[in-house]
Amino acid sequence: MDLTYNEEDEAFRAELRTWLEAEVPAHGPPPPPGDWPARRAYDTAWQRKLHDAGYAGLHWPAAFGGRGAPVTQQLVYLEEYARAGAPYISVNFVGMMHAGPTLIAEGTDAQRAYHLPRILSGEDIWCQGFSEPSAGSDLASLRTSAVRVGDEYVINGQKIWSTRAHVADYCELLVRTDPDARKHRGISWLILDMRSPGVEVRPMRTIDGESHFCEVFLTDVRVPVANLVGAENDGWRVTNVTLRFERGTAFAQHIITLRTQLRDLVRAARGVPAAGGGTAWDDPALRAQVGRLEASADGLWRMTQKGIAEAEATGLPAPTGSAVKLRFSELSQELSELAVRVLGRAAVGGVQGAGLDGVETARAYLWSLQYSIAAGTSQIQRNLIAERILGMPRAA
Repeated sequence: MDLTYNEEDEAFRAELRTWLEAEVPAHGPPPPPGDWPARRAYDTAWQRKLHDAGYAGLHWPAAFGGRGAPVTQQLVYLEEYARAGAPYISVNFVGMMHAGPTLIAEGTDAQRAYHLPRILSGEDIWCQGFSEPSAGSDLASLRTSAVRVGDEYVINGQKIWSTRAHVADYCELLVRTDPDARKHRGISWLILDMRSPGVEVRPMRTIDGESHFCEVFLTDVRVPVANLVGAENDGWRVTNVTLRFERGTAFAQHIITLRTQLRDLVRAARGVPAAGGGTAWDDPALRAQVGRLEASADGLWRMTQKGIAEAEATGLPAPTGSAVKLRFSELSQELSELAVRVLGRAAVGGVQGAGLDGVETARAYLWSLQYSIAAGTSQIQRNLIAERILGMPRAA
């Protein structure tokens, strides 16, 4: 695998850097936390700018509206995007990182023709309807039922932890279409219009004070059979396609941003006074921890590069995405905890200090706790690593 940047890649870097330097400041800061209609407007406007400039779906095939860029330019894009502090796609991440790639791999021509352009342009926002109150880590135990009536499915059930569902237009929905089949065999993957009668969304307030996640209640919701992705009762296989994208390439931007956050923390530590004189950076234990985190972040980025290259070659992310997701979860929590330690009382009191925002530092720490669960718990990732990467026997 050769990931050396050539003259064409560096020319792309210069072009992209110039565009980002102009557009990121012009787009302005994000709206305050909790204002989800404003956040949707902010994110979709940025998505539209990316789309109009030819940077949306950089890795998507040109046949599906993307740029079909080589893997090296995808990596350049991520590096420059993080360098510029460009807006995270936030409300559109499910569409761009999960649903869109799944439709490219598994959707019908009609599904691709309708949904992919609308995802790329930011016109439609997607959420995920996978987990249920009694089906989280054991996702195949889901109970939401889909009974076929003519050319429609009638859906009844409940989903939970549906990120951004309160501002979404569509949902990648897992349902049970054969209640008598083995639990992995009777599942189907549907496209749900969130404006359908019988869909009720209830935001959930989390420990950081926001409502990122929602419960979704489905009562006699009718979904056209034409919205089935893959074959009926083959949804578990399609789901694993989605989960590989979610656990592999979808975290690439987060991972490279980790390195930027760590370097910002080092700059802050140089300015935080220490109790015995000097600064926090004078503590050798802190410097050792930063060095270890820097090495880990660099190693994780190399694994991500490898995964992106394999995804380009095969069309699907490799199972190593579970290892990437697990280590990213751990690093995010370690880094956010270290930031709180360095900033100290400023984080607890929510004040500014040494270039760090105490409120955002505390919020990032609280938010990092969910990474042990999101996109599959850390325990499940360890099982997948053992079975699918190391070839060990399945757990009893």
